[in-house]
Parts: sequence; C-alpha cells; structure tokens
Amino acid sequence: MLRLPIGERPRWQERAQEFGFHFHTMYGEPYWDESAYYQFSLEQIEKHIEDPTEEIHQMCLEVVSRVLEDEELLRRFCIPEQHWDFVRTSWRNGDPSLYSRLDFAYSGQGPAKLYENNADTPTSLYETGFWQWLWLQDNVDRRSLPLQSDQFNSLQEKLVNRFHDLQFLTPGRELHFACCKDTEEDRGTVQYLQDCASEAGIKNHFIFIEDIGRNEVGEFTDLNDQVITWMFKLYPWEFMLREEFGALLAGSNVRWLEPPWKAIISNKALLPMLWKLFPEHPNLLPSFFEDELDKAAGFPELVKKPIFSREGANISVVKGADTTLLSDGPYGQEGFIYQALHPLPKFGENHTLVGSWLVDDLAAGMSIREDSNLITQDMSRYLPHIIL
Repeated sequence: MLRLPIGERPRWQERAQEFGFHFHTMYGEPYWDESAYYQFSLEQIEKHIEDPTEEIHQMCLEVVSRVLEDEELLRRFCIPEQHWDFVRTSWRNGDPSLYSRLDFAYSGQGPAKLYENNADTPTSLYETGFWQWLWLQDNVDRRSLPLQSDQFNSLQEKLVNRFHDLQFLTPGRELHFACCKDTEEDRGTVQYLQDCASEAGIKNHFIFIEDIGRNEVGEFTDLNDQVITWMFKLYPWEFMLREEFGALLAGSNVRWLEPPWKAIISNKALLPMLWKLFPEHPNLLPSFFEDELDKAAGFPELVKKPIFSREGANISVVKGADTTLLSDGPYGQEGFIYQALHPLPKFGENHTLVGSWLVDDLAAGMSIREDSNLITQDMSRYLPHIIL
C-alpha cells in the first residue's frame, strides 16, 4: 500500500460540475483530492479487504439475530421499547437491504481492523462508484497511470443490479428517495442512487425529509399527496424512532431502505457485541460496554465512542484517569462504548481510513479518506486508489 503523487487532470473541476459533483470543494476547502492516490496489490485487496468485509458482514447479521431475541440487549442498543416489535418484524420478514460501508484501519500490513459499520446512512457513494472510476479511466487514457491499472470498484454495477432485484421483491410500489434540506453532499448521494434505480427500470420520486406529510389515515405522503409505500431515506433510524412521527412507522405500510433492522448494526453497541461473540477475531478490536470496563484493564488506552454519532463526533481517548477529547459534537446522551486504541496508519502527515462497501451481502468497492488529524470527519479528504 503506497501513497503516490500524481498530476491533477486539466480542468477537472469544470468536469465535476458538468457531472453533478457539486461538493468536490466545501466551505472553500478541497474534499476531493487528486494530487495523490493510493496503490494496492491484488492480494491486499482480496485477502485483507474484500474477504474480511464479507465475513464481518455475516458476523454482524448474527448480532442482529441475537439482539432482537434479547430484551436486555435491545436496551443496551438503545432501541426504544415501543419499537421493538417494529424492528423485530422487519428482520423476521427478511426485509431486504441495499448497501453499507465498513470502516477499517489498514496500513497494507497485517489484518485490517474494524472501526465501525456504517450500515444505515453511509455517504461518499457517488465519488466511490462513479467519480474515482472516471478518474482512473482518464489517467490511464492520458498515460499518467499504467495501462494495467485497475480499481476495487464494482459498486455502481452492483447497485443497479440490486435495484433490479429489489423491484421484484417489492412489487407494485414506486420508490421515493429522501434526504434533509441544505445538505449538498446528501442530495448528491441520493441523486446518484436515483440514477442507479432509474437505470434498473424503477419509477422513482424525490422528496425532502422535512416535506413528508401524512394523510387523514396516518399514511406518509409526498407533496403531490401520493402515498409513500417504498422509500430510501438518507436519514438515520435512531432519529426516526425517537421523533414525533415515529409512532406512525409500524402502521405506515412503507418498505424502507435501509430496513429497520439496520438500527442494530449501524449502532456502536455493535462493536462490543461483536467482540463478545467473536473474541480475538483478527479483524476486530477489543471493545467493551461502559459497565464492563473491568474487562478492559489490560488495555492502557481506549477510544470512547458514543453509541450514536455521526462524522466522527464526540470521540475521546481514555488513558487511566485522563480523558483527551479528540472531537466534540452533540452526541453521547445514550451512553458510550470503549474500543482499544488502534491509531490510523500515517502516510506522510495523513491519517488514512479505508472504507469497504457492501451491496446486499457482497463486497463492492473501496473508498479512501485522509486527514491531518487522527479522526476522520465530514471534511476529511477523499483520494482515489488503484490496484497494480
């Protein structure tokens, strides 16, 4: 695994605007960075990223089956009691999922270590599935990369194929897509997914989360008063289960992407539960619930993470009686979990995080984020990669 410099493509910013990549620069800072790229061998991808991704995903599904049959665990995962049957029914009915992303610390040596599972609302989808592939093609064409350069990236193809399958699993329903207002990155992600759904032949519509209404019988509706019966929402379940309209979810007759059971594995409580079920697994970091820290006595430094959080917020490092705040934010009221400290590898001055994507149960591609700080957050730079 190497970080290598490369010249930027001429006028790539204009091309990004043309292709709808409007958030390549945010708040005056670069988000997409093509001044360098990461190079992997095929063995590194297949053995250290692809295979563990699919194995860990199956382990996560085992966690879902355990948690949903255990009331104590449902409380540990902070699932509101009034929604237990709603989440259970989703799992027992086999409600299908679309995609997710596992985040790893990986240096190119030894096993990748799981940081967390973004199983509900992962972003950086467009730049992974389409834009970095276009970067690869352009640079091979202009001989800035070797002709045999490849990329771990079947994400777009798998998304289209998955949407094609989902329409037969959800017959007679039109698909609504939703995200919050004033989030250009989220809107870009959802637009990309709409394009994939359209390519699969699915009739679809868009509505902002804030504009969803309800009719006189409590059904969710769009601005044209069309009843919503199938929805992809880039909006987290931990919010939906706690908000005013959460009481309507169970009776709404909506098929959701992601399905309600994803509330279990998009939750940081997943991490100590994985460690309980699969102790000493080479791709896991020792992780503990707050009331089990006596089991963490052998680890001099721990990372304290909120059970619910977004974009690397509210992360601290705990060393004995000392706590160092690495990132602030609004999360933590539900409690925290603790994970053995395993810093991201550094390439020069850059801390590098590997995101490994899944579509349904299959590994589908990789994204690279880097930051001069130890924590990867929303403005951390995205860099492309190749396999050589």
